[in-house]
Amino acid sequence: MSTVTAAPAALKVANRINRIEPSATMAVVAEADKLRQAGVDVVDLSVGEPHFSTPQHIKDAAIAAINGNFTRYTAVGGTIELKDAILRRHSTDFGSAYKRDETMASVGGKHVLFNAIQVLVDHDDEVILPVPYWVSFKDIVRYAGGNCVMLQSDESKGFRVTADMVARLVTPRTKLIILNSPSNPSGAVMSPEDMTEVVRFAAERGIWVISDECYVYLNYTGREFSVGTLQEYRERMVVVGSLSKTYAMTGWRMGYALAPAVVIAAMQKLQSQSTSNPTSIVQKASVAALNGSQECVAEMRKEYIQLRDHMLAGLSAITGVKCARPEGAFYVYPNISAFLGRNGLHSPADFARKLLHDAHVATVPGEGFGTNEHVRISYATSQKELDRGLERLCRFVESL
Repeated sequence: MSTVTAAPAALKVANRINRIEPSATMAVVAEADKLRQAGVDVVDLSVGEPHFSTPQHIKDAAIAAINGNFTRYTAVGGTIELKDAILRRHSTDFGSAYKRDETMASVGGKHVLFNAIQVLVDHDDEVILPVPYWVSFKDIVRYAGGNCVMLQSDESKGFRVTADMVARLVTPRTKLIILNSPSNPSGAVMSPEDMTEVVRFAAERGIWVISDECYVYLNYTGREFSVGTLQEYRERMVVVGSLSKTYAMTGWRMGYALAPAVVIAAMQKLQSQSTSNPTSIVQKASVAALNGSQECVAEMRKEYIQLRDHMLAGLSAITGVKCARPEGAFYVYPNISAFLGRNGLHSPADFARKLLHDAHVATVPGEGFGTNEHVRISYATSQKELDRGLERLCRFVESL
């Protein structure tokens, strides 16, 4: 008598994972790495991280922590020493006045954003998101069950976002507005006046604002600003900060939040069931970064400005490329629409893919940031590498 073995059931993952997409930037990194492994000389202008080494005094603090056996669990939201360093740095630089129960540390700025959005956004809540946006904002909101309402910024005005633009999109379901200044990918910087007006407008209507200030110290306007200074509206604000870009600590993974105590408590509750505390050793290194001399930050910022100007000069010499002048971060976001429709190129993804495989220059297509006419280029590299990339880009567009 024969037996029939039932076919295994098809694998089915939870529906919520299907709400999100893989990171567009990580996809480019993987494709560029594949070419490198095959021996191809790739000029990588895609990765959003400083080309500087982490300053020595920060590395020394981590080594001391290891040698001192500071290797055990800490409080979920970070040590008191770290929280005090976060509060002191922000107060010194921006005049804020947060307390210990109004701050926490997480495993990078992205983790802070994930925690905050999961805590604040319920199913079918609407979140106003300026375009272009950082790739993860949309997917984190969707994972929480929220709906993104896209605010189209004005490229002709440097991708400016104003309170009037936000007001036109508000509905009874609006729960949250996400700001990111300086912006990834455009490098746009909101004026202190525009940011203040958005925060005031939101607070008066009971709408939350998350201000992603990952690049706040890479602001080239001479008017560094954090919404954390607007203490009269603090009950509706979450300020997200990161050490990654400021101190060239991307791989260390350290981010922090400043927010009302009830929100911080909820975020720590969520974190207690996911990652628990940030790495103990990284916390010691972060204290050294925040409490130590900030000369390294000024030096890096100065070089980024020089690299930005060099990149803009190079792009302006390429016929057909248009680029708004970024005022912060370390990206340019050129408009490459003049080349779409040529040689089978119908989208930024087509353009970026062909640029990578034909000219061996890695960029990130604009679709991941919500636009259909741009690519993101990082200038966080050496001037020599920028020149190699610009030369290849120029030859590539001339061939189209």
